[in-house]
Amino acid sequence: MTGNEQLVNWDSFAQARAELGANFVRILGYFREDGVKSVARIEEAMRANNAASMVIPAHTLKGESRQFGADPLADLAETIEMSARLCIERQDTPTDVLEHVVQLRPLFEATLALLERESNPLVERRPVFGRRSLAG
Repeated sequence: MTGNEQLVNWDSFAQARAELGANFVRILGYFREDGVKSVARIEEAMRANNAASMVIPAHTLKGESRQFGADPLADLAETIEMSARLCIERQDTPTDVLEHVVQLRPLFEATLALLERESNPLVERRPVFGRRSLAG
């Protein structure tokens, strides 16, 4: 990934914004709160070498990320979830999951910053050509 713009599928984001309407900003706030908790729970589970404790927060983060078009974040959360499930099946410690968990917080924070920047009604939007009339 070279640019921040690849962190969000803006078509999916626009669709979520249209579908959620007036509730969009409130639900994005829930995504922030849940995401912060999920990332912390995944990190705690990693420190405790507890694969089972990673599954639910990773699953939650995956679903909520997809809703807002945060596909790379959703993909990473899915990788953590599936790897943790495999560790449980094998009765193994989640050592191999560490490289993914380390990437999670920075990706979550960068993605959230983009989503919030785009959602902020006070952010100055770049005018689209032909949108404004010359009438004053």
